[in-house]
Amino acid sequence: MAEKKVPYEVDGRQFEGMIVYDDSVTAKRPIVFMQPDWKGVSPDTIGQARTAAGKDYVVLMADMFGAGYGAKPKTPDELRAGMLAVHTNLPFTLACGGKAYDVLLAEARRIGAADTGRIGAIGYCAGGGYALEQARAGAAFKALVVFHVTNPNPVVPATPCNIKGRVLAIHGAADPVTPKTKMDAFENELTGAKVDWQIMMFGDAVHSFCDPTAAGGAQRYDEKLCRKSYMLMRDFFAETL
Repeated sequence: MAEKKVPYEVDGRQFEGMIVYDDSVTAKRPIVFMQPDWKGVSPDTIGQARTAAGKDYVVLMADMFGAGYGAKPKTPDELRAGMLAVHTNLPFTLACGGKAYDVLLAEARRIGAADTGRIGAIGYCAGGGYALEQARAGAAFKALVVFHVTNPNPVVPATPCNIKGRVLAIHGAADPVTPKTKMDAFENELTGAKVDWQIMMFGDAVHSFCDPTAAGGAQRYDEKLCRKSYMLMRDFFAETL
């Protein structure tokens, strides 16, 4: 797999996204813009990008926390603080996510491995919330898949929902981080905006079932459910992109 770092700047701060794709494949593939979880661009989330890309997609991995952020181990409190600093600042979320998208897309065009007419997006945990805010603001994602999303609801209440593409949320029915009440509100938002949406609930699953480092409690990796999640993602993209 090829992993190419791509720098960009937002408000005077330095960020470093990454493009992940199988460079042994010669055919052009659809693009998947990826918002990773609260660890940012880290060895763990780069592994998820590799899995998502496979031989089928070129993954554009956004950095929302700053260059080098994901290389340093952090406590849960530090990770939560970093996540909330982005989540609660909608203008920054949109500016940084938008800059990541533009710069990474331009580099994907230059590399020549991507079919830039077919663009989807994925988000894990907090990254799912960031991707949804971008989609609400009109990002050109034909399809968006969020895995165990942390913040499915708008950080600014009554934000207009201008989602243009289809949405698939893959979630745990026993997720204590994002309980069913939040997912119900998310369903109502999408329905009211006439978005083509699907939600797949896994019974007894909690948060982070696609994160191999999630060891237990409220966050627990589940290999079988993770495998099913990527199958659902691929089927969804195959229908749409």
